[in-house]
This record gives sequence, C-alpha cells and structure tokens, in this order.
Amino acid sequence: MKTQRSEQLFADAQLTIPGGVNSPVRAFRSVGGQPRFIARAKGSRLYDVDGNSYIDYVLSWGPMILGHAPATVTKAIQQAAANGTSYGAPTELEIHLATMIREALPSMEMVRLVSSGTEAVMSAIRVARAYTKRDGILKFEGCYHGHSDYLLAKAGSGLTTLGIPDCPGVPEDFTKHTLTAPYNDLATTEKLIKKHYRQLACVIVEPIAGNMGVIPPSPEFLHGLRKLTDAHGMLLIFDEVISGFRVQYGGAQTLYDIKPDLTILGKIIGGGLPVGAYGGAKDIMKMIAPSGPVYQAGTLSGNPLAVTAGIETLKRLKKPGTYEQLEQRSVALSEGLGNAARKAGVPLTQTRVSSMMCAFFTQGPVTDWASAKKADTKAYAKFFHQMLDAGIYLAPSQFEAAFVSVAHTPKDIDRTISAAQAALKNL
Repeated sequence: MKTQRSEQLFADAQLTIPGGVNSPVRAFRSVGGQPRFIARAKGSRLYDVDGNSYIDYVLSWGPMILGHAPATVTKAIQQAAANGTSYGAPTELEIHLATMIREALPSMEMVRLVSSGTEAVMSAIRVARAYTKRDGILKFEGCYHGHSDYLLAKAGSGLTTLGIPDCPGVPEDFTKHTLTAPYNDLATTEKLIKKHYRQLACVIVEPIAGNMGVIPPSPEFLHGLRKLTDAHGMLLIFDEVISGFRVQYGGAQTLYDIKPDLTILGKIIGGGLPVGAYGGAKDIMKMIAPSGPVYQAGTLSGNPLAVTAGIETLKRLKKPGTYEQLEQRSVALSEGLGNAARKAGVPLTQTRVSSMMCAFFTQGPVTDWASAKKADTKAYAKFFHQMLDAGIYLAPSQFEAAFVSVAHTPKDIDRTISAAQAALKNL
C-alpha cells in the first residue's frame, strides 16, 4: 500500500499545525506510524491521497450514520449553500430541526442550537449552575465532555489516548468545582453526592460511555443517578453527543427510559457538519438570554448548512427499518470478530450498544475506566496497522468507539471479518 503522499503531507503539516493535526487523536501517536490524509469519502469508504480505499468504521467519529456523502443530504446542502452559507439571523430551518429534536426526545421541551458539542456542554452547565444557584459539578472518570477547562479532569477521548491525566493551562480554581467518580459505580457516586450536594449543581454523564471505548451503563446506574439528583435538588445532564440518534432515534434516554433535566446533542444532528445543541425543561431553558439572564451566543449557531444536513439525516433515520438494519450489521460484525478472536486464542472483550462498539484487547468485563485501561494497547496498535494495511479504517486508539452506518453492506462486514481473522492470527 503506497503512503508516500500522506507522509509528505504530514511532514508539511507539522511545519504549520501543532503536531501536524487539528485534533490530537488523528496523529496516530497511540498506535504509531503516520496518519493517512483523506481525499474524499463515499458510502462506507474513505479514499486517501495515495489512492488507497478503506472500509471506514470511524465515520468522522460517529456522525456519518448514513455513510459518507449520502445523495439526499449532499443535494440539500448544495441547495442551501446556493442561498447563502451564513446569515447571523434566524431561519425557518432552525425551527424545523428543533421541532424534530423535541419530538424525538420529549425531555428537550426547548432547544438551543450551537456550533459544537463542547459549546453545548459549556452552556448547559452554565444554565444548571444558574438554575440551582450552586457551582459544583460531578462527572465520571473516562467520560469526555469537550475541552472546557473544568471538564478536563480525568477525561476520556484524546486525553485517555495520549495518557494526559490533567491538562496544563487549566487553573486549579476551575477544576476545584469538579468532582469525579468511577463510571457505573453508584455507591461511590452516592457517597460523593450526600457529602457535597449543597455545592453540586449537576451530574453530567455519557449515558453510554463512548470516549474510553464503548462502555454500556449497568442496569441500575442511570436510574440511580436520576433518583439521587432528584433527591438532592441537582440537575441530571445527559451528554448524548455520540449516543443521540445513534443507538435509537430518541437516543439513550429513550432506550433506557430515563428523563434527564438537560440533554446535549451533536454529531448526527448536523449530518457531518459542525453543530451542537442543548435543551431541557422550559423552566430551565427560559433562563437563557434573551428570555432570561444566562448569556450564551454564537454567530454560527443554527448555521443553515448544518441545520439542513441535520434535517435530511433525521428524516432518513426516522424511516422504518433503519435501526433494525444497523443492528443486523453490527451484530454480524461483532459476532464475526468474537469468533475470529476465539479461534486465534486472543483475549478480546467486546462491548456494544446498537451500532456503537469496541473491542478491548483484555480478558474479563470492561465496566469503567479502571478496567478499560487494562487493555493491551500494544496488541491493539499491531491489530490496527494490520487492518489498515488490509483496507479497514479503525480508530487509531484502543479507547475510541467503532461505528457502523447504513451504507455498510454485508460484503463490507464479511471483508472486515476476513481481515480481522488474518490480523488476529499474527498477534
């Protein structure tokens, strides 16, 4: 497989861009080697600048649930672009998307559109603090909620991948208001809440952890958080940037039948374009300016291209059979990888919720960050490169999710399993 053009571009990029990339995990630091520079994408495939083709399971870190460049979405974006790319003024499209979100997630009685998941998290926590008149927040180890200063304590995603426990440049005064607990550990969480609830505005959680690999919630965990926050006058915030519209049309909160006070969305609701949203009960959301005193603004919020892409994506996802197809493809891939690992004698623990999945190179269950970090990252790195050379594009980190799209065909799944069989035999 030729990679000369990618190698040259990476060398050039490092002259002008820190580390040669605009988001850390893309640099391949945890798996070694050099990143492939992508030229285009279509359906389930990526095509790099050297002409190589890959079956893609990163899918832009989740949002390309319809596959790359679906015809209905790209056509709608082109038509919207012809009318102008940004107005800095309200549009009817924003009402349409907000209404679709509210219908899918009834807990989001009102919705504010923003430009990224990080911005949505930051804004939701500001509202929670204003509503409760408390400053503290509680988050969970290995969960990633964007790169706001006070949320980088024991965070997942790129910090987990690069082994950065705490981020320089973040003042202690910011993180002193942040408590952390192990994910899925309701007993420890309860102790922290009972001790500190007078200072805690909210609990924020990925209802399905997707930034330390994929870790589903234990049966009692999310319901326990709902009871604890209700009992102590705190808000429960679900960060569904990844799980929203990915695991079910109504997200993880519909799947597990739990109503959070605030929800954060991103990824899929922009159809691959930059977007974020947060929303919740009317009495909370009406605190946001201009209805109330909590200020938050953004020139590109509700951008017509992103909103158009989101509307078209949600229309397609709402069609009967969509999530059933995703489940079938995901089951086939998961079972195929599991069988291949058993035959090769390689310890592999798989986790999956719908079309979100992860394969940890470790024995035993993975239920939190402590058990996730026991995975053999060297084995994953070797597996990753063998799969990459075979034309299968996985996340360049043991601690990121893999995703399946409606564009993945049974042939794609079979080819992936065959590549995995060969790669696992060589570990």
